[in-house]
Amino acid sequence: MNRFKTHSSHWGAFSGRYENGGLEIRPHPGDPHPSPLLGNIPAIAHSPMHIRRPAIRRGWLEGTPDHAQNRGADNYVEVSWPRAADLVAKELQRVYGNFGPEAVFGGSYGWSSAGRFHHAQSQIHRFLNVLGGYVSSVNTYSSGAAMVILPHVLGPYDHFDRKSVTWDAIERSSELVVAFGGMALKNTDVHGGGISAHIVRQTLNGASERGARFVLVSPLKDDFPAELNAQWLPIIPGTDVALMLGLAYALVSERLHDRGFLDRYTVGYERFEAYLLGRSDGVEKSPEWASHICGIGVETIRDLARTMAGARTLITVSHSLQRADHGEQPVWMGVVLAAMLGQMGLDGGGYAYSLGALGNIGKGQLGVPLPTLSQFKNPVADFIPVARIADMLLNPGDEFHYNGQAMRYPDIRLVYWAGGNPFHHHQDINRLRAAFKRPETIIVHETAWTSSARHADIVLPATTTIERDDIGAADRDPLMVAMKKLIEPVGEARDDYEIFSEIARRLGKIEEFTENRTSKEWLAFLFETTQKALAAAGQEAPAFEAFWERGEMRLPLKPNDGGPARAFRDGPSGSPLQTPSGMIEIFSETVESFGYDDCRGHPRWYPPRVETEGDESRFPLHLVCNQPHQRLHSQLDYGDFSRSTKIKGREPVRINPADAARRGISDGDIVRLFNARGSCLAAAVISEGVREGVMQLATGAWFEPDDGAADKAMCVHGNPNILTRDVGTSQLAQASTGQLTRVEVERFVGEPPPVRIFETMKFVEGGAAPGRIADPE
Repeated sequence: MNRFKTHSSHWGAFSGRYENGGLEIRPHPGDPHPSPLLGNIPAIAHSPMHIRRPAIRRGWLEGTPDHAQNRGADNYVEVSWPRAADLVAKELQRVYGNFGPEAVFGGSYGWSSAGRFHHAQSQIHRFLNVLGGYVSSVNTYSSGAAMVILPHVLGPYDHFDRKSVTWDAIERSSELVVAFGGMALKNTDVHGGGISAHIVRQTLNGASERGARFVLVSPLKDDFPAELNAQWLPIIPGTDVALMLGLAYALVSERLHDRGFLDRYTVGYERFEAYLLGRSDGVEKSPEWASHICGIGVETIRDLARTMAGARTLITVSHSLQRADHGEQPVWMGVVLAAMLGQMGLDGGGYAYSLGALGNIGKGQLGVPLPTLSQFKNPVADFIPVARIADMLLNPGDEFHYNGQAMRYPDIRLVYWAGGNPFHHHQDINRLRAAFKRPETIIVHETAWTSSARHADIVLPATTTIERDDIGAADRDPLMVAMKKLIEPVGEARDDYEIFSEIARRLGKIEEFTENRTSKEWLAFLFETTQKALAAAGQEAPAFEAFWERGEMRLPLKPNDGGPARAFRDGPSGSPLQTPSGMIEIFSETVESFGYDDCRGHPRWYPPRVETEGDESRFPLHLVCNQPHQRLHSQLDYGDFSRSTKIKGREPVRINPADAARRGISDGDIVRLFNARGSCLAAAVISEGVREGVMQLATGAWFEPDDGAADKAMCVHGNPNILTRDVGTSQLAQASTGQLTRVEVERFVGEPPPVRIFETMKFVEGGAAPGRIADPE
């Protein structure tokens, strides 16, 4: 009988064994609340979605005129690995030689594996840097607006608040937690690099048992654990800044704000207060003003402001709020509201951005560095904000603004993608489909036949995490795991390192890319980083072989001293923030100097943009496109747990009973959601947990068009990004606005198109046109 082997994933450490054609897994015994997402992993071993051989899109292979117009609707030809590697190498030589590295976009998103070596983002960037560089992207779809505004206000992202407010402090000291956007437990199931102990539920329960109170500000009732009995403020989506301003006005009007803290630790409050009280624009941001916009009662706003001022209060702002029009504003305004309460740096009080968005945020910091593969230095200066890929491909040479810079989109001839599915992350999929018809060549490494693979020219089968050895480790998690291969590679799949090594060999770059190390030698080499740090700190520092045999190792944590917020509060001159003033910037001279109409020098209320006059009446429902509870992004949508939550094979969409009744929709009906950008089918779930006027459809269903050749296809599976708008949050961050959109919904009449995205891929025969490389077999 095969023994269980240790492994790790973004949603938990586990052990597994493959026997009798099936994969059995067990959660780590030290995890108090293992994630149900582990239930998606066994399907990897037998799914027909696996890419088993290299495949080339027939139109690209045959060199037919306008072949790019068939991306997403073409057939594929399976080829040998030598032929595929030759084709990739020759195409890279052509583009780099004729157009330079500025014509290559290196796309990746770092969620493909929890491993430190087989990290697709590191592998592809290292490979492209060896070739001469590439056009890169900055920031993330999850937190693009926050990553730009927070450095202007508090200092470097992931520094001030993420290292200052911990779960144990909340359990120990918080009296009131006001969660703008909520703190959904489903989001704490995951963390990049792995998570060995899911502790958020027990920590919040401990705070509740001590007497802490919780306020949920969200249109969705389940954005906070039900057992905590949080006060639910079912806000109109996208209006949190108005509510925050109303709370701030109530604090000032009743002299409940902490002027001493504001004077000592912040800059620019007076200019903000002039706006708040209407002295600068003639509009008082009173609770009455706020209530009209956000749908929360006036007395509720006033009572909450008083309660906040009288308790040890923590203000949290979720990722979701900044994934919308003017997403910089709620992040910034949350800082201002917390500063007005004067509690930053106090145990269990102050401000925390995205607490609860990932499982390890709020835990202690590691005391040693983790193994990290060098990506080398990219000599190409051109980059785009990550959510602007369609803009780049559709508008080469056009000017755009970002964080005070005037930039131009590069002219991309070749896209090389590994470790991500842009047809999950990106908005307005029909627009993205049009953008993906612009490059001359698109190459992807993929584990399964996702929509990204089905829109590529060359598809190279990459192994999944369970088909290779690696080291699992994550920031703020003390468990390092020997990720041992659980199954042999499916079909002819190869790991990214092996694929890039083979192409590098053809391009004369093999030694530079590999440094003459095998994958196993790289694991031992990278492990030395942590091993040496452990030895220097006087901790147990086993050899790599001993660690590998043991299967796991615990790493030391730094003492919890309250982090940068406590140090700043104790001595603002000795421990200043890394902002221009060294203080909390309620008004930023830097941001004001950019001259952007959609993001000025202090936080303010901007009404959501209306794309077309009359959209509010034509599309009266707000659609919340949040993260799924049954998978990580779109990963393993074919997994058993993910598929068990679908209704008649389609994604569930929640709708308030009043909205459903007005449209004649019953529970379980197949419905069509639509707006000016597109439409999708989903299965209705009638729920009181969704505010009236709001629907909720999670992201991550694999995009399946009803007609792959149509310019405006309908997704029959339920991907909400067919509906979301592809526009930046503002000129400051140019981040994703994919959380919210407006739609109408109707009951689908007749037989709906079948969902076939999970059926086995079929291939055709194909040859080589002039200019392509003949098969050497």
